Amino acid sequence: MARQKKTTGKKELQSGSLVSRKQAIVPLPNGKSLESWIWDAACSIRGAKDAAKYKEFILPLIFTKRLCDVFDDELNRIAKEVGSRAKAFKLVKHDKKLVRFFLPLQPMNPDDAVWSVIRTLSDKIGEQLTTHLRAIADANPLLKGIIDRVDFNATTHGQRDLDDDRLSNLVEKISAKRLGLADVEPDIIGRSYEYLIRKFAENSGQSAGEFYTPAEVGLIMARIMDAEPGMDIYDPCCGSAGLLIKCELVLQQKMSLRSRKTFAPARLYGQENEPGTWAMANMNMIIHDMEGEIQIGDTFRKPKFRKGNRLRTFDRVVANPMWNQTEFKEKDYDADELDRFPKGAGFPGSKADWGWMQHILASLNDKGRAAVVLDTGAASRGSGNANTNKEKDVRRWFVEQDLIEGVIYLPENLFYNTTAPGVIIVLNRAKPKERKGKLFLLNASREFSKGDPKNYIPDDAIVRIADTFTAWKEKEKYSRIVTREEIAKNDFNISPSRYIHTGEADEYRPIAEIVEELNALEEEAKATDAALKEILKRIGV
Repeated sequence: MARQKKTTGKKELQSGSLVSRKQAIVPLPNGKSLESWIWDAACSIRGAKDAAKYKEFILPLIFTKRLCDVFDDELNRIAKEVGSRAKAFKLVKHDKKLVRFFLPLQPMNPDDAVWSVIRTLSDKIGEQLTTHLRAIADANPLLKGIIDRVDFNATTHGQRDLDDDRLSNLVEKISAKRLGLADVEPDIIGRSYEYLIRKFAENSGQSAGEFYTPAEVGLIMARIMDAEPGMDIYDPCCGSAGLLIKCELVLQQKMSLRSRKTFAPARLYGQENEPGTWAMANMNMIIHDMEGEIQIGDTFRKPKFRKGNRLRTFDRVVANPMWNQTEFKEKDYDADELDRFPKGAGFPGSKADWGWMQHILASLNDKGRAAVVLDTGAASRGSGNANTNKEKDVRRWFVEQDLIEGVIYLPENLFYNTTAPGVIIVLNRAKPKERKGKLFLLNASREFSKGDPKNYIPDDAIVRIADTFTAWKEKEKYSRIVTREEIAKNDFNISPSRYIHTGEADEYRPIAEIVEELNALEEEAKATDAALKEILKRIGV
């Protein structure tokens, strides 16, 4: 998806203002939260399809509602200049470049909301809705394959997947909230997706296999990355593109503080394997009118962003790959033709976390930096163990090559599909001279407020974490500068919790870390037993 190049100014910043999780939970007129509104929409079609399929119907409609509301805002802006909405409609039909996206939907009364065309459908709703969304895609090539993926009139064995009564209920529930750029948080699509995934997983008794990065974690990463105008920013497993969007929004905020009204926007690039999520990433990018490209496919096995026989490189990389993936084997690394996995680093073993780190490193240019969210175990597994550990060996290589700028230990219970805290690992290919041979560790485990159902990081804590890290400012029980020698003495454990004690009383290691370590030891023991059995078999014992 390519966007037209443009300069970005204060106006765009105000319409797409930065919001954290706390700010984003804006009550509806009836006092309901965004989550309640989304779940009301899901419940309106309960029983019509399996829960996991709900989002296929809900999210395109939420996106369409947002398109309609943004189109309304633009029509109203034009109407103020020309005198009426009727004249505004005529103008945008004549010159579609006057608006972000032209919607071929015009109510009988031009003063009515554009969404009312869909809201007032009363006959053959599924058929007409599908037709309307395809017409929008036809009028806007960038929406092809994104907004028109769902057939709201589809049948299975002669039975409608979603009958008109339920579809009408869904449309009415979505109508309850206005979704203009000034009305809701920037990542409304990602937030909606996040919530639905969690609810569906809860209802089925399963764990959501997809990760969405909480807004506040994304803002911390974006602030630390500190992108400058015109930079290329990449996310190899971009999900709904929330991390990329936050990098651009933070850039807009920075330029506003510098009183820069025009500047070159960042160029955003991502790859996503799941088609529905790829569509949502494009929805998110499109609605923000941001410049970039979202590719579809398996990044680990078939990365799309290449330059010759190497990966294309970027100024910044942000990522939250699925934690502890086990489907990649040594043969996947050996078969790589893009020089992503240095021989000196080695194969990371059964979990792919540090395989992703190698891909991300290979995606950075000579001055590039990256911020990556991983399970806490990725920072410590194998350390303190007398046996050889492949994951620790890769981590050792990163430390010895002086590629790790620092690590942030996050609070527990932020992510929807796990209570594990997670860490942000920051890479830097061009450390300043005064920071060479050192790592900055920050323990933010207490920087949270209780939420329902998940914790969140308050606005002031977002700023404090990012600013402390950026300044490399040591604070007692909060942050430390450690040398590579000290890391080596601790067997290449880079978890901040190992070096920074936050409490007054006796310190206890996080249970998640202990469990991860025990699991790693168990895996090693199994591998050793298998090797021993093979040796004994060969010698006939």
